[in-house]
Amino acid sequence: MLKFVKNHMESMEGIATYPMISLLIFFVFFAILFWWVFTASKEHIKEVSELPLEDNQPKQ
Repeated sequence: MLKFVKNHMESMEGIATYPMISLLIFFVFFAILFWWVFTASKEHIKEVSELPLEDNQPKQ
């Protein structure tokens, strides 16, 4: 089965561009995430980290 898929994929023109596009999307996503982590304000990080500890929900 894998041999059939491999032969079918090799017959397609321009199939090598898809892995490059995937790598580019992966790299851009993590570069933006890395940038956001280092530029986020400390107050925002503290507020978000304490959300699970807040008890604003009424008891059921």
